[in-house]
Amino acid sequence: MHQQTILQPGTGTSAGAGAAVVDGAAYLPTSTETAYWGRLPCAVDRAVLAVDPGEEVVVDTLSHEGILEDQGGDPLAWFAERGVAEDAVLADAVELATARRSRLGARTPGLLDVPGAHGGHVVTGPVEVRGAQPGDLLAIRVLSTDPRVPYGVISNRHGRGSLPGEYPAGGADIVSVFAQVDSWADGAGRGSIPLAEGAHDRVGFDLRPFLGIMGVAAAGDERPHSVPPGPFGGNIDINLLGAGSTLYLPVQVAGALAYVGDPHFAQGDGEVALTAFEASLRVRLGFDLIPAADAVATFGELAGPLAETTEFLVPTGLDRDLDVAVENCVRAAIALLGVRYGMSPAHAYAYLSAATDFDISQVVDVVKGVHARIRKADFLPR
Repeated sequence: MHQQTILQPGTGTSAGAGAAVVDGAAYLPTSTETAYWGRLPCAVDRAVLAVDPGEEVVVDTLSHEGILEDQGGDPLAWFAERGVAEDAVLADAVELATARRSRLGARTPGLLDVPGAHGGHVVTGPVEVRGAQPGDLLAIRVLSTDPRVPYGVISNRHGRGSLPGEYPAGGADIVSVFAQVDSWADGAGRGSIPLAEGAHDRVGFDLRPFLGIMGVAAAGDERPHSVPPGPFGGNIDINLLGAGSTLYLPVQVAGALAYVGDPHFAQGDGEVALTAFEASLRVRLGFDLIPAADAVATFGELAGPLAETTEFLVPTGLDRDLDVAVENCVRAAIALLGVRYGMSPAHAYAYLSAATDFDISQVVDVVKGVHARIRKADFLPR
C-alpha cells in the first residue's frame, strides 16, 4: 500500500476571517453539523457556508464505505480487520459512525431515519452561492482531488447492482472488497485489488478521482433520497468529473445550496457492482454563477446536469429506463450543438452518430444515467 499523508479533518487549515481556510480558500469539513446521510438538501435547508460567485472552497468529503451499519457501523474495527492502523482511519468517519450508533445528530437526517428510508451516501453542505436564483446555472469547477487515505472499498450489497439476482452470491447480504492505492503522484495514480479473497496476486488499474455526488438543493420541502440522480444533479456518477472539469446545474432554489459527496478514486462506466473504488477525497471547488439569460444563450434550456472537460462537452440523460435515458441524452446533445455551434438538428444528429460516444454513467442508482462525449476540438477552425 502506498505511504501517504492521512488528511485528517482540519489538517492544513488556519484561522482566517472567522473561519478555517486552506491555501486561501474557505474550508468545509464533514461533521454532524455539515453532513446529510442518505438524503440531499432541499429548499427549506440552511446553508453551512456562504460564498460569492468566483470563490473557492476546500471540502473534506467522506466515503460511506466502511462506516455503514451492514459493515458493523464501527470504522475503527472494520478497517483494523483489513490491516489499517488506527491513526490512518479518518476521525470524521469515526465521529459520524458513533453519532449514528447513538442516534445523535439531528443535522444528519440519515442518522434518525428507519433503514431503507435513505441512501448510504454522506453528503457535505449545503453551500450558498450569493445571488443565485432559479433559472441561473451554477458552475462547480473541480480544481483538485486529493486522496485523504491510501485505501478504499468496492461493495455489492442487498441484491442490488446490475445483476441483482446473481450477486452477492451464496446468500450473502454484502460483499466488500478492500482496495488500495499503490502509487500516487501529481494528481494520478494506480490502485489494485486481489484476484480473490486472500489471494496474493493482484489486478491493478488507473486511479481517476472524482465526486459521484455534485448537486444543488431540490425545490420543495422534501429532501430527496441520495441514490437516484435528478435535474438537481445529485448522484450522477460521471467519472469524467475529475480535476479540470466543470459541472453546470440549473439552480432550483435561491442561493443554489450546493453540496458534494460520494467520493471515488476510480469507477468504470456503468458502476455495475453497485459501488466502485469508494474512498474519501479532499477537493478544491470553485463556484461560478451564470445568469439565466447568459445560460440560455450559451447552453440552451438545460433540463438537467451538463458537464465540461478540457476535451469534451458532456450532456446527460436520466431515466429509470436506460433506453429513455439514452434518448434524453441524444436530445440534450442535439439541442446543445444547435445553441453552441449553430448546427441544424438533422446535421447534429448525423454528427453525433458519426463522431460522439454515448457512455453509460451508471445503471445501479434506480435512475440510470447516460452521458455523451462531444469533442470540442471538432468545432475548431481547420
